[in-house]
Amino acid sequence: MAFEEKRAWALAVIAVVGYAAYVVLVLSGTAGRPLVEAPYAGALLSTILFGIVAGIVSGIWFGIAARNDGLQADERDREIGRFGDHIGQSFVVIGGVSAMALAMLEAPHFWIANVLYLCFVLSAVLGSAAKIMFYRRGLL
Repeated sequence: MAFEEKRAWALAVIAVVGYAAYVVLVLSGTAGRPLVEAPYAGALLSTILFGIVAGIVSGIWFGIAARNDGLQADERDREIGRFGDHIGQSFVVIGGVSAMALAMLEAPHFWIANVLYLCFVLSAVLGSAAKIMFYRRGLL
């Protein structure tokens, strides 16, 4: 398995686990209150920080493990990375437009923050899934 494919797997898992932890933290903090009144900022920031640190650590881990194989990316790796990033970034755009629409509708901050976070997670998962698929089946 290529170094970049391993990184794609790791980032997809980190994104899913981080978002699942966020959902559990927010839902457990409702304590009978409406969902929009749940304290979400601390959980949001901590799971994002966890994701960043876990992504860096996994990159270092896979880099150390692959040091004998070489970390040189070839043309195929660069193309797969580029296509995967383009596919994943579609959800960043969807999240931005959705958050802008929610802001214009004067929705609570809770929903604006959550739609952005969900779209960032979906972007990471979709981009990683596309990269994995390209590594497994080849570019179109």
